[in-house]
Amino acid sequence: MTQQFAERAMNVAPTGARNADLSDLVRILEDQSRRKLDVIAPASALRLCEGNVHVQGVESQITEDGVTDADGIYRPTAVADEGIADKLRIPLAYLRRMRADNVPLLDENVNAWLRHEPDRRFMLRAFRAESGPGVPGEGVARALLSDSYKLMDNFDMLLAALDGVRQSGHPTQVTSCDLTDRRMHVRVESEAVAVQARALLRGYRSPFDGRSGDELPMISAGFVITNSEVGSGAYTITPRAVIQVCRNGLTMTRDVMRAVHLGGKQEEGVVSWSGQTQRKTLELITSKTADAVRTFLSREYVEAKVREMEAAAGTTLAEPTKTVEHIAKTLNIATDAKDMILAHFIRGGQMTAGGVMQAVTSTAQTLTDADHAAALEALALPALTAAASHG
Repeated sequence: MTQQFAERAMNVAPTGARNADLSDLVRILEDQSRRKLDVIAPASALRLCEGNVHVQGVESQITEDGVTDADGIYRPTAVADEGIADKLRIPLAYLRRMRADNVPLLDENVNAWLRHEPDRRFMLRAFRAESGPGVPGEGVARALLSDSYKLMDNFDMLLAALDGVRQSGHPTQVTSCDLTDRRMHVRVESEAVAVQARALLRGYRSPFDGRSGDELPMISAGFVITNSEVGSGAYTITPRAVIQVCRNGLTMTRDVMRAVHLGGKQEEGVVSWSGQTQRKTLELITSKTADAVRTFLSREYVEAKVREMEAAAGTTLAEPTKTVEHIAKTLNIATDAKDMILAHFIRGGQMTAGGVMQAVTSTAQTLTDADHAAALEALALPALTAAASHG
């Protein structure tokens, strides 16, 4: 599959992938794991200089692998800036304006609030800088979080979840993966659990290649695994049906299984999970995943969801353009995405509430931003309900 890397600098690990395969995702996560640095630091050890986070005075960690030194310079991502704004109660729009137009003022604001509570502790999640001749000593600040944030990292979560999938006994395949600065998305499908949805797909054409839903009426069971390492959401497993004719995905967010990143206060310095704590957490993830898969990949579950969708999907839309406008306003869909949804709706040829649902999910497939794509896909079923009511 096509893979797109978004590297923030030449000396940091790759941080992004869109529609990657599993082996590509694993390779990126392994590389990132070698570069990660997590630090509990008081405000007095942090300051902003030229817009970068400077860490000074944090005790190094000495292990059998060597010395891990946290002191250094870290360039914030957009996610880290959001954390700084949140923790220091600086309006995010104002922080972004200072970042864009007046970095000295940004430094002054952030440092004043850090000095205001010098003993307050934070967790800084970062990527270490590479060292060596000609390589700048600048890492990446990924997030500024609470000192009680529980580390549940993507690579560990992925392995534990895939072990749970294996234990469930269902034949599955990972169809695609996304990785952003905020989240990991891993989509899993089971073609062995597929049901006919002729009423749902009647009259529908794929906006990508024109194939007919009447000729390809199958929907496969699946789910999506999502995790955030930077405070942008819990570890979740969300059921997801996949429509054969166009590969549109329908996520059932009402049935999501989640595990939140909240633990106890941690000691200052470089953070390192104990083996026992990590093992217990991952065993729980594996067990929960196996239970979720047994539920979500059952024919009975998929058939029930298809019946629910069919009840609303057949509603004919008298004024499709007005309906799409209504849905965009109701669900806070941006104007550019709304215009794309209307275009996909017209190409799909299904002048019903179900056609709006399909247009939302097919539009999501075309977005380059993986987080925006996932968020839009999650609105497909609410869009179906809203379209049926409005129609």
